Amino acid sequence: MQNSQIPIIGFAAFSGTGKTTLLTQLIPILKHNGLSIGLIKHSHHNFQIDQPGKDSFRLRAAGATSVMLVSTHRRAIITEIAPPQEPRLDDQLELFDQSGLDLILVEGFKAEQFPKIELHRPSLGKPLLYKEDPHIIAIASDCPLITPDYLPQLDINQPAQIAAFILNDFMEK
Repeated sequence: MQNSQIPIIGFAAFSGTGKTTLLTQLIPILKHNGLSIGLIKHSHHNFQIDQPGKDSFRLRAAGATSVMLVSTHRRAIITEIAPPQEPRLDDQLELFDQSGLDLILVEGFKAEQFPKIELHRPSLGKPLLYKEDPHIIAIASDCPLITPDYLPQLDINQPAQIAAFILNDFMEK
């Protein structure tokens, strides 16, 4: 990724595999190990971050292409994408404030070319992604898989093990 200023690692899986659940467990472990974490999540839905009736929604609905909402606690930038198009991760990285971060975690963007951990649950009946994606550097599953020796297998239900892989194998490279 041309616009990545720090290490970036993704989590690729089919819907329902548990990407968000794992990330909510993984982030506190990585923070406890001294890392400042950023996260970019791809959504396939037309989401609304602001709500009808709120000033930011009304201003955007009036025609503002970008709206920045700022408080003493956080900032949100809402930018209309016109015409609607599939977002590219590298474009989002260009806009993402990476200062003060040690690592960016990415949920989704599974078709893009950057290091990823594949999450796989055989019970869902979905194919493994690593066979078509040379950027997958490990697989986290809820049962042992037959995979090439170069591809570490992790336990999807052991976020501390996945954090150790990120800290000791990924970040050290």
